[in-house]
Parts: sequence; structure tokens; C-alpha cells
Amino acid sequence: MFIAILIAAVVLALLGCITLPEKPIERITTLKIGYQPSTHHIAEMVAAERGMWQSDLSPFGIAEIKEYVFQSGPPEMQAMLAGDLDVAYVGVAPPISAIAQGLDAKIVAGVSINGSNLVFRTGLAYHGPGSLEGLSVGTFPPGSIQDIILKKWLKENGVDISKVKIIPMGPGDAITAILAGKVDAVFLPQPSPAIIELSGKGRSVLTAGEMWPNHAANCLLVSGKMIREHPDLVAQIIRTHINATNYANAHPLEAAEIYANRTQQDLKAILYSLQTWDGRLISDPKIEIPSVLEYARVNYELNYTPRQLTERDLFDTSFY
Repeated sequence: MFIAILIAAVVLALLGCITLPEKPIERITTLKIGYQPSTHHIAEMVAAERGMWQSDLSPFGIAEIKEYVFQSGPPEMQAMLAGDLDVAYVGVAPPISAIAQGLDAKIVAGVSINGSNLVFRTGLAYHGPGSLEGLSVGTFPPGSIQDIILKKWLKENGVDISKVKIIPMGPGDAITAILAGKVDAVFLPQPSPAIIELSGKGRSVLTAGEMWPNHAANCLLVSGKMIREHPDLVAQIIRTHINATNYANAHPLEAAEIYANRTQQDLKAILYSLQTWDGRLISDPKIEIPSVLEYARVNYELNYTPRQLTERDLFDTSFY
């Protein structure tokens, strides 16, 4: 009996020394990047058109860069939830709802602050927040930064949100709607407000920075799997983003030309947008933390998320 017990103990000890082989880390050769046709995301376009993504990431085994364009942040986050994106240039609000739904991703860098405008159709008077009662306003879908900022601003100024007809739409549809007189106003990121103003069919009455000074607008979001399995690649993606942001800030004319060629939009409108917007291209994620946490609070209060997300839920600033 004693010998049997001793043998069993030895067998268990030997088994304890055996470790199962770790699952091999998947090699990445294609990087999938999402972005939107907004001057907020001009750094992504600069990095692509100047060959920065390809030259900087090829030493890490990236042979192909696939770019996907989205009209707003919520559908972009649905694509990331489905595993169709590794990296996203996106407004800071949509990732909050997506992460609350189970998206494995973190904000690793900043992209922009401010940079949207409330535009009234020509001939319609604006006398403050109360002017929006009874009006139709086209803006991005629920959970987007424009949706959150608009509703936050209305609520803080004592306006009953239910008395404003907020219609979710992408930038192209919103521009078409106000030019045709189908909506009274739009709240959109640049360059859409500039395009409307130059058409003579609307005028900017308020900037997003006046609604909420120095708020975070867009961020660089990376999948959690890539952060865990390929941290060196993530670090280089951030370095490339920083370089592209600095280049766009230092060469606004070339950046505008790249944007206009990419989107087939009028260069005059893009230059006007960059000259008149209240936005700023950035890369430091720490600048965005306070207002992103405020977005998280408003998301929770609007019942967009089941709990209020924290900095730990949303950010990984260790690369910056």
C-alpha cells in the first residue's frame, strides 16, 4: 500500500513538471486600419500617401496595409467588434460603447480635440441653445462624439432633448439634407461645416469647443490582441502616427491636398476648413483622458452603457 502511494506521488510530481506548449503567436502580415473622411483623420491619410505605414511597418513583417473608410464611428466599431479591424482612427465616444459591449481594444494615442460645428440653414435665427427646440438637427448616430456633445450641451443648458428632432446620419447625407432644406441644422465634424458654409446654404453658429472647451474628439484605437501579442508593432504604429501628425501640422497645404485627393472633395473647402476650425491635431493620449472619462459618464447616464467605464477600461498609455 505504501509503495502504491509512493508511486502515485512520484507520477503526480512528474506530471506537475510537464507544461503544455503555449499557443503560437499568430504572425501578422496584413494590417487593417479604419478611418473616416474627416480632416480629424488626416494623419492616417498622410501616413498612407507618404508611404509611412509601409516603410515603417515592413520591418515588423507587415506586407500589406488595408484601409477601410467609414462614415461615422459606430459602424466602424461594429467592424472592429467583428474582428475586421486591427487599428481604428475613430471618435473617442464610440469605443466606450463598444468596449462596454465586449470589444477587446484600448486607446493608445490621441488624434484630435474639438473640431465640429453647429450649422444652421441660411435664414434661420440662432439665439442660443433654446433655439434648437422644435428644430430638426442632422448629426452622427447615437454613441458618436457629436451625439454625446450635442445632448450633453442641450441638457446642461436646460433644453429638453425630446423637443429637438435629432436625426442620425452620416456626413454626406447630412450635407445633402441641409443643402436641400430637409433639416434645419446639422452638427458635424470638419470639413462638412466648411463645405456647407461655402455653398451659401448655411452658417456655423457655434463650435464644439464653445460647447465643451478642449474636449477630446478622436483617438487611435488598437485591438487588445495586437497589444498583447505584438507590442513592438503597436509601438511603431504609434511612432508613425506621431510623425504623420507632426507632418500634417507642419505642412497644412500638402496635408489638405492629400485629403482632397483621397476624398475627391474640393481643395478650397478643405483649406477653408483647416484655416477656420477650432480643432487641433494631437498624439498624446493623456490630453484626452479627462474628457474621455466625462464621455463615459454621459454614455452611462444616457443608458448607452450598462456601467460607467474607467480609465483602465479604456486606455493603455504605456506606449507613449
